[in-house]
Amino acid sequence: MWLTTLRNDGSPHTTPVWFLLRRNTFWIPSAEQNRKVRNLRDDPRVSLAVDGSAGDPWVAQGIGTIHHDVGEFGDLLRLFGEKYAGWDAADKTPDGPRVLVSVPVTRWLLRPD
Repeated sequence: MWLTTLRNDGSPHTTPVWFLLRRNTFWIPSAEQNRKVRNLRDDPRVSLAVDGSAGDPWVAQGIGTIHHDVGEFGDLLRLFGEKYAGWDAADKTPDGPRVLVSVPVTRWLLRPD
């Protein structure tokens, strides 16, 4: 999925991310130091695009919330591991402290039926 956040000057920052979609909320793991997380601290508005190259892309808008205690989301961490071949979304060794970003969809722009 592609996540677009806004920099301080209002310009977009778009990056690919791994995600889960649960009950109309996208969940995105990240390192706390990443640009997308720093952008969300200043402006929580985001745009999300899933498989924009296919015949049935999903495009949504929402408001991101940063969750610092990833251990509270054991069920989501397990699902990330299942979806992404055993990957540990809470592993801080490569990039430092981890966060989970939740983005409840406030508006669907494109969504397959």
